[in-house]
Amino acid sequence: MNKTEAKEPLKKKRTEARELLMQLLFQMEVNNDFGKEATEKYLDENRVAEPSAKYIRDLASAVEQNIIVIDENINKHSIRWKTTRLPKVDLAILRLAIGEILYDESLPPQVSINEAVNIAKKYSTDDSGKFINGVLGSIVREKADE
Repeated sequence: MNKTEAKEPLKKKRTEARELLMQLLFQMEVNNDFGKEATEKYLDENRVAEPSAKYIRDLASAVEQNIIVIDENINKHSIRWKTTRLPKVDLAILRLAIGEILYDESLPPQVSINEAVNIAKKYSTDDSGKFINGVLGSIVREKADE
C-alpha cells in the first residue's frame, strides 16, 4: 500500500464529516441553538464515530465560540448578501469553511475552499458554489495579506 492509498479512506471520512457538520450547523441556525448539548445530541442521533465525531465537535465549538468573527467575515466579503439574507445551507457551508480556514491550521485553505464548493454543489443551488468560492477566496487573500 502506498502513501496515497493509506490516506484515501481518511479523506473520505473527513468529507463525510464535513457534510455532517454542515447539516449540524444548518440545524443549529434553524433552531437558534449553538450549544454543546445540540452537538452531542446530533452526534448521538447520527451515530457518528471517531475520529469524525472529534472533528465535528472541535469545529462546531470553534464556530460557536467565534460566530461573530465568522459572520463579520461573511458580511464583509459577500457583496450584497449579509448573513441574514443568505440561504441557510450556504450560511452553514460558509461558517464551516471559514471555521476551518481561521481556526484549523492543519489544513491548507484551498482544501477547505474546494470541499465547501463541492458541498454547495451537492446541497445548494447552481450558483452557490461560485458564490462560496468567491467569498472564501477573498477571505484567504485578506488573511495572506495580514
